[in-house]
Amino acid sequence: MARILIVDDSPTEMYKLTQMLENHGHQVLKADNGGDGVALARQEKPDAVLMDIVMPGMNGFQATRQLSKDAETSAIPVIIVTTKDQETDKVWGQRQGARSYLTKPVDEQTLIRVLNGVLQA
Repeated sequence: MARILIVDDSPTEMYKLTQMLENHGHQVLKADNGGDGVALARQEKPDAVLMDIVMPGMNGFQATRQLSKDAETSAIPVIIVTTKDQETDKVWGQRQGARSYLTKPVDEQTLIRVLNGVLQA
């Protein structure tokens, strides 16, 4: 199936998202901060990125903006997966280039439905 990069500094969230993706046959790449996530996306060219917002160093908004503005990575869809559930956060995430925005805790069926949607777009 698809290669999905998870960028999240929480080991618990990383584990949960990895299990959900692997249950559906996806290969998982991992980065625990925005800077490493951007570097790994450039190097590995995953099919999609699941991006947390609140991380040390480069946050998820900054990382999403870098990926969406870079010609090398602009075609990789970014789905923001975060605890930040304010409407302004969602709008800002989309302005940075995110294709979708999910609020934690994310339901497995919702995650897979949204992921399949951006992969087929």
